[in-house]
Amino acid sequence: MDNGLAHEESAFINFRRCVPDPKEHGFRWVDIKQLRFSAESVDDRGLLAALIGHEQFRDDYAGGGVLPDGHRHGPYWLRLITPDLYEPISQENAVQILREWVDPLWDVPTELEADLQQEVFARLEVLTEAVDHVTFGLDGRWSGRGKATVAALDRVG
Repeated sequence: MDNGLAHEESAFINFRRCVPDPKEHGFRWVDIKQLRFSAESVDDRGLLAALIGHEQFRDDYAGGGVLPDGHRHGPYWLRLITPDLYEPISQENAVQILREWVDPLWDVPTELEADLQQEVFARLEVLTEAVDHVTFGLDGRWSGRGKATVAALDRVG
């Protein structure tokens, strides 16, 4: 499906590989998918709609990976996910929400903190220096710890 977005790279951080107790990770991970859009792309809502419609968003996280013809994002039906579920927030608020999700009950292991700094928090810092805004959407609660989808829209120049 061509919707003006091109998948460039992905990064996956599994909390489980960084903790000694196999139950301590709380079934949490970060899955980053970087997509490029053209300079003449539509407004933010249009870009969010394109993201939701992109095949990289079609991952049910049940072990099968991205399913190009899939109907779910995580445990959620795609037909129920719309750009209206997302709202613009500041970089500081995005970092605060993600920090609360990452370390509510434990000291984050050093290796995990380094990975999160490099792959998540550093990306937010860079984006907000040349961005209209960062968009964050909560699309539900999962596993008692919460699940968040963050979409950072970078409009350079």
